[in-house]
Amino acid sequence: MVGIDIFAGAGGMSLGAQWAGIKMLAAIEADQHAAKTYKMNHRDIVVINSKIEDIDSVDFQWTEELILFGGPPCQGFSTSNQRTRTPQNECNWLYQEYVRVCRMLEPDWIVLENVKGILETEGGAFLRRIIAAFKRLGYKTDTWVLNAADFGIPQVRTRLFVVGAKKHPLPKAPISPNSGRVTVREALADLPVLHNGSNTCSRAYRCDPQSPFAEAMRNGLKTSCNHLVTRSADHIIERYEKIPSGGNWEDIPRRLMRTYTDIDRCHTGIYRRLEWDKPSVVIGNFRKNMLIHPSQNRGLSVREAARLQSFPDSFRFTGSIGFQQQQVGNAVPPLLAAAVFRQLIKA
Repeated sequence: MVGIDIFAGAGGMSLGAQWAGIKMLAAIEADQHAAKTYKMNHRDIVVINSKIEDIDSVDFQWTEELILFGGPPCQGFSTSNQRTRTPQNECNWLYQEYVRVCRMLEPDWIVLENVKGILETEGGAFLRRIIAAFKRLGYKTDTWVLNAADFGIPQVRTRLFVVGAKKHPLPKAPISPNSGRVTVREALADLPVLHNGSNTCSRAYRCDPQSPFAEAMRNGLKTSCNHLVTRSADHIIERYEKIPSGGNWEDIPRRLMRTYTDIDRCHTGIYRRLEWDKPSVVIGNFRKNMLIHPSQNRGLSVREAARLQSFPDSFRFTGSIGFQQQQVGNAVPPLLAAAVFRQLIKA
């Protein structure tokens, strides 16, 4: 089976596809920084740095069964963006480009990934449109809602997958191996101690791997990259100091939150300190949400966030720290993608 990844980002789904045994043909990604990261880590794959709307043909050939996969931008369906969960958000309609490319390539299999919030946006109307569009192209579809934490990923992150096939029976959704959830401690304890604003990319590990997960992510490496931390102002660090394990902005004294015009409208997800002995909360826009290290008074490093997404330490992110953070936060956890693709290969 061969694959083409559209809306590819840095390549989380492609990495999972390769782990499952799929040979990647090409990836399409509009953002130049994400496309550069993809190419650095997938050197043998054709990377097309272009808007999907501008793609009207492809120059490569294949003889094996083709799987087309990708995740159209999901901000318009996210439950954290209530003001944009409407038909007026242009991003909500990019699934039509996925359908157009599907019509052009006629793949044997399709996998469309998005946030669970698409089930709720406009009463589920967008998801019904997506399924109807694939049906008109001759695809049977099923919808899977999977939690990354159930598949060996140290993060509670629920994602939706629309899986479709033309000729084959649809597989059942993957089942959790029930091997226990990976905690933040098991994921991060061997990574180096960092300071606020740390900007030394490559560093040695703090200690030996503290879990099978960390050992797998390191895979024998002695050093790793992307140990970059946003420099937070002193008053932000003062707020961090007040937040206990598992706490959030509500633990910060009101006198330290005077810069907020309406503090009572703060989202519960901001200023969240991760807990050592539980999986992480969602790693989305972790800089904007100001997710806090479990024991150090600083934000998460790019590498720490990548670990919580199940990117191996050999995977390098490029661009400024802001672009790296965006690439990590937007990605589909590779281990979750691998679980999905293995079900298709079984079928």
